[in-house]
Amino acid sequence: MRIAIGADEAGFTLKEIIKSYLAERGVEHVDFGPADSTQSIDYPDVGFAVAEEVVRGHYDRAILICGTGIGMTITADKVPGIRAALCHDTYSAERAMKSNNAQVLTMGARVIGSELAKHIVRAWLESEFDGGNSERKVQKIMEGEQRLAGTGVYTKEISSCSTHE
Repeated sequence: MRIAIGADEAGFTLKEIIKSYLAERGVEHVDFGPADSTQSIDYPDVGFAVAEEVVRGHYDRAILICGTGIGMTITADKVPGIRAALCHDTYSAERAMKSNNAQVLTMGARVIGSELAKHIVRAWLESEFDGGNSERKVQKIMEGEQRLAGTGVYTKEISSCSTHE
């Protein structure tokens, strides 16, 4: 299995810990940055780069880390074909793969500690998509994504909310 891993500067330290953990387990991985904790990098830049590489088939799965994990999740999920899951516990990480076939795991470095992060990564790596009833649901997600891609829904401006008087 080939894993792409990336972070912003808030996730740098946890990324380095997870890289070491992957190496200990013999999991091939490639680091998409940042190179050090002082390198300012916007999470969308890393999130899009990593998610696009997964969609292209260059990596089987990916791990993205930012301060909360939310920005990386939102970014990766904008890439058609990606299912990114924000996981801060092992059960969610397991279910992300088994029920949703989430190729991208996201975590928040300011939310969880390094030991829990390792357990989350292990649960996600050791899980496989179950298919079954979940396969039908994941297929619906992919069909909806394809249907919306050609409608311009993704590019419409969001109008300001009106107030009721």
